Amino acid sequence: MDNKKYTHCGLNVALTILSGKWKPLILYHLFQHPEMRFTELWRIIPKVAKKVLLDQLKQLENDELIIREEKSGFPPEVSYRVSEKGRALGPAFVVLETWANEYATEKVEVFEKTARNKSGRL
Repeated sequence: MDNKKYTHCGLNVALTILSGKWKPLILYHLFQHPEMRFTELWRIIPKVAKKVLLDQLKQLENDELIIREEKSGFPPEVSYRVSEKGRALGPAFVVLETWANEYATEKVEVFEKTARNKSGRL
């Protein structure tokens, strides 16, 4: 099979854009909140390094899935929200979550337990 012909298929492009350990989780949290500051995202996602989170946010912004807004003041406030293009991914996330809850129940339970232990909430 010639894998090169699948390089630019829609699914491969979508998965490449969403690839990254934290991107789906970042989007998940931004779907839940209309706007989140960097520190809020950093606190709610257990074990992510600030630099890695910043890199993943920049990639999501470059792919136009999120919007970064800087508010002047001291110190300057930076917040993020899902763009219209990013919102279009919402139904796909719902389908993926439904699938995981039905077919990967054990892994979902481990993930929720780990997240609860790390952050004290889910």
